[in-house]
Amino acid sequence: MDEFKEQMNRRLQQLAAAAEPTFWGFLGCEFVSLENQVVTIALDAKRHHLNPIGIVHGGVLSSLLDNAMGIVVMMARPEEKVVTTNLNVHFVSPLYEGRLFVTAELIHQSRKMLTTQGRVVDQQGNLGTMGTGTFRVI
Repeated sequence: MDEFKEQMNRRLQQLAAAAEPTFWGFLGCEFVSLENQVVTIALDAKRHHLNPIGIVHGGVLSSLLDNAMGIVVMMARPEEKVVTTNLNVHFVSPLYEGRLFVTAELIHQSRKMLTTQGRVVDQQGNLGTMGTGTFRVI
């Protein structure tokens, strides 16, 4: 079991290195953990992540969900390429500057399609955004 966890951590580190020069790094995302097939990422939401009314922009929150759910899928199918085909986002309550945490997990998979769910919370654990994503193996 430890060997499997070690292998997953290595894969996660490879993903982190590959993602750093992409939109992931530009946004400011960081890996926090992978435990029991649940991925957690974080973002220190700053002024440039906000919209004009002072809350975290919906595009940032959607990107966070897509990134976290995409990682879950890539960990489930490490030898295959997957793309997002559908992203459903529900903005439950506003989120503000500060540390945000995003958790995602795989809820179903078939040969060519995978479905995930995710949540974005603030440091106090208040739910701000939740969503589901569907990914296709290409």
